[in-house]
Amino acid sequence: MTETSGKVKLSQWDALLLESLRSLGWESGQLLGITSGGELPVDESEFHFDYQQLAAFAAEQPEEYRRAVTDGYQIKYNTIRGIRSWIAVALGKEGQLELEEGKEAVEVALTDAEKSRLEAVLSFGWQMISRQAEAGVYRIEPIQR
Repeated sequence: MTETSGKVKLSQWDALLLESLRSLGWESGQLLGITSGGELPVDESEFHFDYQQLAAFAAEQPEEYRRAVTDGYQIKYNTIRGIRSWIAVALGKEGQLELEEGKEAVEVALTDAEKSRLEAVLSFGWQMISRQAEAGVYRIEPIQR
């Protein structure tokens, strides 16, 4: 985790671990107490998350971890599959992957609040484009230069 321009930067995996615990109903107070050796769940999802990694990270960089939990974060570097995974874990929605070279993207229907939340965490180099034909459907793709 590093910090630039005020927002804590998390690795894509740390962000997934954090959002996975949130999806299990963990409140900020529980997330902040993760280093106290409390019972961490065993993840039975397709991801097989090991929450000990997040606990170790929280112990090593407590201030950055606290800020990520309480103030939000930005992901350092996203991959197309990582974005799809974040959407599934954090928002509970299945995005459609497009993996054709040069046209890689994730398409997903989002509410305004979900769109804002995703936009806030996306790493540099990604953009969200609204599908004109379908209100609330967005295409998340790399910015083409």
